[in-house]
Amino acid sequence: MTLTSLPLRHLLPSETPIGLLDADGRLIDGSELTMPSDEVLLDLHRRMVVGRRFDTQATALTKQGRLAVYPSSRGQEACEVGAVVALDAQDWLFPTYRDSVALVTRGVDPVQTLTLLQGGWHLGYDPYEHRVAPQCTPLATNTLHAVGVAHAARYKGEDSVALVLLGDGATSEGDTHEALNFAGVWQTPTVFLVQNNGYAISVPMSKQNAAPSLAHKGIGYGIPSLLIDGNDPAAVYSAVRQAVETARAGGGPTLIEAVTYRIEAHTNADDASRYRDSAEVAAWLGRDPLDRLEAYLIGRGLLDDARREAVAAEAEDFAASVRKGMNADVVSTVVRPQALFDHVYAERTAALREQAAMLEAELSGEEA
Repeated sequence: MTLTSLPLRHLLPSETPIGLLDADGRLIDGSELTMPSDEVLLDLHRRMVVGRRFDTQATALTKQGRLAVYPSSRGQEACEVGAVVALDAQDWLFPTYRDSVALVTRGVDPVQTLTLLQGGWHLGYDPYEHRVAPQCTPLATNTLHAVGVAHAARYKGEDSVALVLLGDGATSEGDTHEALNFAGVWQTPTVFLVQNNGYAISVPMSKQNAAPSLAHKGIGYGIPSLLIDGNDPAAVYSAVRQAVETARAGGGPTLIEAVTYRIEAHTNADDASRYRDSAEVAAWLGRDPLDRLEAYLIGRGLLDDARREAVAAEAEDFAASVRKGMNADVVSTVVRPQALFDHVYAERTAALREQAAMLEAELSGEEA
């Protein structure tokens, strides 16, 4: 097959991000995406309110020294929640370190979600219970994991789809190239959702990528791509749901770039004022995904004061349960540093044995 015979128009994304709701919560006419049902929109709203309150609570826990680090996803709730709600129970989620809200939305216990960021253990939850892979700290390694699981599922005759979340910085990693290449060649049931929040820590998009958009990279792998408004919860759900259904039906992978913004700093250890100004943040606050959805629901008469208060109360109860669970964890958690070596290989290599011995010596010295 020659390049000119490929369905280029099918592979290329739009020139600008597509959506269903504008920044003021008004319906966009002529969108190629399908508006979700009222029930789905109300569910998205509720989960976004709870997710944002969880994010705020986790940030507070970090300031209190209860978490070693916390990468906030405030402003990215449309991506975190919209994508997860679009999955079915049998599907797999492959998150990154910034996707704690996505884990909670998927049903993972919030205290177990924060175990990694607390420094208590590598993973605080059972990946098979909710089909959520470990949160990926090294950039882009989860992309290959997602393709591998999706490829294996198809071989086993399962109808599960793998959704992998990644940031704009991860698209510059070799692992992402390999994952997209394998997904395209094997036509795996994988959905790649790039949350383009503008920065790879402090590196802006202008210094990361020369393509018209990150979504345009899909054509190099023969993968259809979408460029969407990542602050539009309806659009994120619709785009991911469409991609999931295509993958499940044997249509192969999809690459989705969701243009969004990270309101808070990269983590609590980052000073974002060194590389972006307050006017930029303020402009994105005006495109808040939660405000946008609320405006649409109120305008439709689907969300009244009583329902908003009930959802807010649910979010406060959830935050209180997180605090209670974390406080109980203070008493029950015993950290054993030697456990770092327990699950690397079935039999320790010479290098690991040497490192374990060095750690034992250091710990003995501290105890003495």
